[in-house]
Amino acid sequence: MTPTSAAPVAGQPGAGGTGAGRWSPRQWALLMVLAGNMLIDALEVSVAVVALPSIGGDLGADPTSLQWVMSGFAAGFGATILFGTRLVERLGRRRVYLAAVSVFAVASLAGALAGAAWFLIATRVVKGVCAALTAPTGLAIITSTFPEGPARNRAVSVYSLFGASGFSLGLVLSGLLTEASWRWTFAFPAPVAAVLLLAGLRLVPEQRGKGRADGGRPYELPTALGLSAALLALVYGVGNVPEHGWTAPGTLGAFALAAALSALVVAGERRAAHPLLPLRVLAHPALRRSAFGAAALNGSYLGLLFVVTFHLQTLLGWSPARTGLAMLPAALPLALSAAYSGRMVQRFGAGRLIAVGYLAPPLGYALYLRASVPTRYATDVLPTLLLLGAAFVLCFAALHLQALAAAPEAEPGVASGVYQTAVQFGAVLMPALVAALMSAHRPPPGGSASAALAGYHPALLLVTAVGVAGLAVSLTGLLPQRTTGPNAS
Repeated sequence: MTPTSAAPVAGQPGAGGTGAGRWSPRQWALLMVLAGNMLIDALEVSVAVVALPSIGGDLGADPTSLQWVMSGFAAGFGATILFGTRLVERLGRRRVYLAAVSVFAVASLAGALAGAAWFLIATRVVKGVCAALTAPTGLAIITSTFPEGPARNRAVSVYSLFGASGFSLGLVLSGLLTEASWRWTFAFPAPVAAVLLLAGLRLVPEQRGKGRADGGRPYELPTALGLSAALLALVYGVGNVPEHGWTAPGTLGAFALAAALSALVVAGERRAAHPLLPLRVLAHPALRRSAFGAAALNGSYLGLLFVVTFHLQTLLGWSPARTGLAMLPAALPLALSAAYSGRMVQRFGAGRLIAVGYLAPPLGYALYLRASVPTRYATDVLPTLLLLGAAFVLCFAALHLQALAAAPEAEPGVASGVYQTAVQFGAVLMPALVAALMSAHRPPPGGSASAALAGYHPALLLVTAVGVAGLAVSLTGLLPQRTTGPNAS
């Protein structure tokens, strides 16, 4: 699941354009700039997966450290998305969008030149922050530029299609580029972002920010920083367990810091006149179900891919390119079906699609537990990936649209922000837990391939358990719901 998924949202009719007919050349050019940036944002989610073993060998990092290369991007995105929406409102879309694209390009180049794992991870966090600013802003620019109706719907479909395709493209490009060097995997977005920036300077329309009319804290920065720090502290504590144990001072200190920061964030939001996360939004059961279901689906999915990439490359000796292509069955179906996902939800209903789609991940994870030595891709790996691909086809848009439908009419943006934050938190926590279990059960040097494969089982059991929890929550959506208000579901 991409972190930058777009779904049709309500917006003001644009002033320019050609109505429901043909788009002007400028509209096409603007859409290609926005969709191109959406593509590289989505691509960043998967571009590191296949390169992880090569990065570890070059920078001397173990799986516990390497998971940060994956989860760092999600941490930056998830901790910024709510704050970023408020920032864009106040500073204006064009200013924030172009600044974020600029920083993204610089961070991509810096990551490619990293000489230490911590520096590479830092660039990934920065790029996640940039994506949290550009992805929703790009969609907002589309809704204000293309007139409401068929023209806007087509534009949003193109934008969403580029986002859904980014994950698949990231797997392929990462595999191919890592054959030369993993550094190319992180370098190639830099010139692409630079070209998009130059085009955006001419095409992205001006839109003034609203300024600080609420008299609140400056841009709610303490809340945003507190949320980021709490998440990073939690992940650090999880990663500290395999080497130092649950009772080590560093582990307990990290968990205590995460809890304290989370409490401060909640207390601050309760006192804020205009909170980033109004607690009333969380009162809607369908939104909570969607957020948890998306977090469980995305987290367990990325946790499995973390295991698969080490299984195929480290244990079986596959090349990065072969590994990237092998993972496509889990990602390509979503890209191929993205244009039809909205129609599926309209015809069958979000709740039914989610419940049926969520049957696939736990089954796929359980099948992977049966993998043996020697591993056969067609029977041990491919069925799991195909089941995950089917799950995303059915659940991807349905989860997001269910979350939006559950929100109060005046707060679809907040509901989408809550949903996206949950998606990214799953992407941060699950790779950290999976990596910790893999490190804790790593066989001694010189061990057999069977022992190495068995060392993956605790991580796979966790992934399976999270998939089952997501299924259980999704099934509750089919039960009769108590109506507590006009938006209850």
